[in-house]
Amino acid sequence: MKVVDLFCGCGGMSLGFSLAGHEVLAGFDNWDKAIDVYKKNFKHPVFKTDLKDVDASVAAIEPFAPDVIIGGPPCQDFSSAGKRDEDNGRGDLTVCYAKIIAKVKPKWFVMENVARIVKTQKLVDAKKIFAKAGYGMTQYVLDASLCGVPQVRKRFVLVGMLGAEDDFLLPFIEKNLSEKPLTVAEYFGKDLDIKYYYRHPRSYVRRGIFSVDEPSPTIRGVNRPLPKGYPLHPGDAVQSLKGVRPLTTEERSRIQTFPKNFSFIGSKTDQEQMIGNAVPVNLGKFVGIAIDEYFRTMDENGKTSIEKIGMMGKEFWHGKNVQLRLFEKREKYSV
Repeated sequence: MKVVDLFCGCGGMSLGFSLAGHEVLAGFDNWDKAIDVYKKNFKHPVFKTDLKDVDASVAAIEPFAPDVIIGGPPCQDFSSAGKRDEDNGRGDLTVCYAKIIAKVKPKWFVMENVARIVKTQKLVDAKKIFAKAGYGMTQYVLDASLCGVPQVRKRFVLVGMLGAEDDFLLPFIEKNLSEKPLTVAEYFGKDLDIKYYYRHPRSYVRRGIFSVDEPSPTIRGVNRPLPKGYPLHPGDAVQSLKGVRPLTTEERSRIQTFPKNFSFIGSKTDQEQMIGNAVPVNLGKFVGIAIDEYFRTMDENGKTSIEKIGMMGKEFWHGKNVQLRLFEKREKYSV
């Protein structure tokens, strides 16, 4: 399907959807540094656009006639790393995104954000706009380490399809989740020459030393050196700091599942911020595959047949306590 990426950043979601077999036509963003990186890595165009201006954005997007619009409106106002003030300004971009979707009316949309967005009024407002425009929606908080990413990173994903029933995509998401988290060592293989590494904690009440035999903690937009006199935390994976170092910028990009040949340019600070803000490539690919599988099972009436991909008799939504806690209470279901 033909895809346009809004708030595309350096292109994690664009690359993920491309790897899932979709055709990305264009990217749109307003951050010059990220746009430069996007241009360096993709052949299709990217446009500097103020996506708060809904009408101008719609006029720029409509000529591409996308089947799918994907995007991750900036999440700092919802993030646990930010001030958590959804009325700080950037939270409004979530509603602007919904308004753009409602006007362009692609068959599908994907909205990605931090997990904390489920507790905000902005998400309620956006979903009302989507519903009024005729979209059925599936919402999920994905742990990236179960989606081919060697990193514990919880991200909210909302997928909409015109005319669909709510929760239409749940089986296609759940059937592809891994049974266990992907570790750094499993992902890198022999490409990594360390056993332990330092990731600066937000406070020293948290551990800062991690083993490659576990998933990485969330890659953030800063990458600080191991401070002199770092006090070992009881939860640290080592008894000594010998041989322990922070991950390099390239290693952090790889944990975000960008390929080796993906080029990041700009200052080290800019690169680290872009990497930390990016959607992991394999997370985008995971969502793109779920949409593609659903699309391929649709009949001429737009209905999908789960029998076609061997899901009959399989129970879904079981063991997903985080979903039941975050969203409305529901029973298990089978198909």
